[in-house]
Amino acid sequence: MTSIFQILMLLIDVAFFIVIAHIIMSWLINFGVLNTRQPLVAQLWDGLNRLLEPVYGPIRRRLPMMGGLDLAPLIVILGLYALEIILRNNVSLFL
Repeated sequence: MTSIFQILMLLIDVAFFIVIAHIIMSWLINFGVLNTRQPLVAQLWDGLNRLLEPVYGPIRRRLPMMGGLDLAPLIVILGLYALEIILRNNVSLFL
């Protein structure tokens, strides 16, 4: 059962890093450091958007309009941390 706990923690860590990569890439695109006309950048950006839009979409629909400020990634990161805390506090169930 410890293996299940470790796999769940690994999945949370991978999801966290994917969200962070999406945030950093969106900043770099918005500040003009990355150009989406480059094939590699376009593929990475499209892949990250396709991967995260099903997660961000419902959150964006529930949040009020913030005038261009997207809080969906922050909510996802907080949710991942909350899930990690819940799993760590209940690790005895996996032993």
